[in-house]
Amino acid sequence: MQDEALSYVVGEEKGLCELLLDSEVQPLLEGMLVAGATSAAITDQDGDELWVARDPARLGKEIVSLPISLEGETVGALRIGGPDETAQTLICIAQLLGVAIDTLLRTNLKRMLTTEIHTSVVNSSYDELIEANRQLTESEMRYRKLAESLEQKVKERSAELKKAHAHLLQQEKMAAVGQLASGIAHEINNPLGFITSNLHTLQKYVSRLITMLEYQKTLFGIKMDDEAKMQHADHKWQELKLNSILTDVGDLLQESLNGAERVTRIVADLKGFSHVDELGAVPVDINAELERTLSVLTHELGTHATIVREFQPLPLLPCMPATLGQVFLNIIMNAIQAKPSGLKLTLSTAWDGERIRISIADNGPGIPHDIRAKIFEPFFTTREVGSGTGMGLAVVYDTVLRLGGMVAVTDSAAGGADFTITIPIRRD
Repeated sequence: MQDEALSYVVGEEKGLCELLLDSEVQPLLEGMLVAGATSAAITDQDGDELWVARDPARLGKEIVSLPISLEGETVGALRIGGPDETAQTLICIAQLLGVAIDTLLRTNLKRMLTTEIHTSVVNSSYDELIEANRQLTESEMRYRKLAESLEQKVKERSAELKKAHAHLLQQEKMAAVGQLASGIAHEINNPLGFITSNLHTLQKYVSRLITMLEYQKTLFGIKMDDEAKMQHADHKWQELKLNSILTDVGDLLQESLNGAERVTRIVADLKGFSHVDELGAVPVDINAELERTLSVLTHELGTHATIVREFQPLPLLPCMPATLGQVFLNIIMNAIQAKPSGLKLTLSTAWDGERIRISIADNGPGIPHDIRAKIFEPFFTTREVGSGTGMGLAVVYDTVLRLGGMVAVTDSAAGGADFTITIPIRRD
């Protein structure tokens, strides 16, 4: 009888419904919907749903099912549904949610066992207390091992999530580079187009000039007085329209040279922006970096955007210039997307002796106050699903933070958004 009572205290099997509360589980599942999932559910071993959260307005298939284990045995599953385009992100978040649920299970089980043991001990005899103490000691050792194992798993999962986060940041950078490359390719194709057209025209002109030279050579071999030869040559000259060719060829060559120089400038701007020849931290002129960013975004800004520069002399900032250029690129691209036409962009810099201040302000619709605290969070976006990763401003925040600085957004004087970056300069 004693063995049965004590066995119940320390080893009786518990189900998920006995170990988890609605108030603990439901907010976690609803949080998955906020993160972009269309459904999130916890099922038992038979696949029956115990807790579920669904977004009836959105459709999505199941993208991941993670087993829920207790003391080495599978007792249920965490099932997440969502769109294909955010599957990788949702899988990472689901793994973190699985760790949270695992922690809740182990904590609640330990608390329940402790409560049951306490109740049993109060009503037990001295012998039962001795036996209960022994089993409690064994149970404590077992849960200590489980806690150590859980701690190690949390560290491993944290490392995995950190790696996944870094991978997502890199993907955002590559997406921005891809968009930039697409625009620059268009800018390069324009001059290349008329250079190619001019070369085809020049090819035809050269063919006519060769025809004229061959005709002249033939005339020299014919016995005919000079005046007759001149008349024949002049007739052929007029037939080939060589006067118009000689008039046009200079313009064609000059246009082609101008186009080639334009391509050279575009490539030079892109090379300067990417800093492919600079590895590691180097002294960076922030004003020049802003100008480089504007240069590579000429195709996005178009001819209707107004750029106001309010630059002050600044000390050089030791950093990786390519990452700083990425910060400026992401903020300016946001402004362009928010105000496709009639954009007014005001770039200003200042130095107070300790910190560099950079302001990028626009006249777009601005950012509502209720979401300003969220815009730098990974995956947060106000754009439609599939049109933004929500990582652009997360890259900005992460990069500025690594420089020891801060980034904030306020209302601009023109009614749009004003992103202000403050970076300290450490002087020995």
